[in-house]
Amino acid sequence: MSAFLTLLARDLRLSVREGGGAALALGFFALVASLVPLGVGADLNLLARVAGGILWVAAVLAALLSLDRLFQSDYEDGSLDVIALSPLPLEAASAAKIAAHWLSTGLPLTLMSPLLALMFGLPGEGILTLFLSLLIGTPAVSAVGAIGAGLTLSLRRGGLILPILILPLLSPVVIFGAGAVAGVLDGLPNGALGLLAAFSLAATLLSPFVAAACVRLNLAG
Repeated sequence: MSAFLTLLARDLRLSVREGGGAALALGFFALVASLVPLGVGADLNLLARVAGGILWVAAVLAALLSLDRLFQSDYEDGSLDVIALSPLPLEAASAAKIAAHWLSTGLPLTLMSPLLALMFGLPGEGILTLFLSLLIGTPAVSAVGAIGAGLTLSLRRGGLILPILILPLLSPVVIFGAGAVAGVLDGLPNGALGLLAAFSLAATLLSPFVAAACVRLNLAG
């Protein structure tokens, strides 16, 4: 457990030092959310209807900005070989990296979402549901992204291929997250939050094993 926490703390420190990935993600998230009302117009009813989908898509794309570095920097400097040979199982190391990515990117995006939701005229219930959906669903973004990062680890342009690989896998997260907000606006509970939680839990539990297998494959090659 101590090795897990040490690796988690190390990756959190590196995420702050290496270019401010969290700040870049937050800036991108805010920029996309600010541009949409300019294009759609000042109709608050229309903006409220599209808020869930727009903010969820923006959050997923913002999280992707730093996912390609999840294993890449350690792979380039040889640290990943040391981690793979350490007593800490590679599955636990993958889980630590997923947790570090979510804490440095997914959680800040979630905390920022209520402020951006105000720009779209979302009512209080919609803002709360959007916040809860991002809090539940963004761990799945980091988890599924770790699988793509492991698959593209040894590729020269892996950062360009990564979104193509994982965006289709993340479509249920966007659908359920946006659907939960739409259900609250319509006054029709649709169970989207429950489906989102089930998907996120399954992705978070399974992805460390899949990501570790992908990393081993690249290290062996």
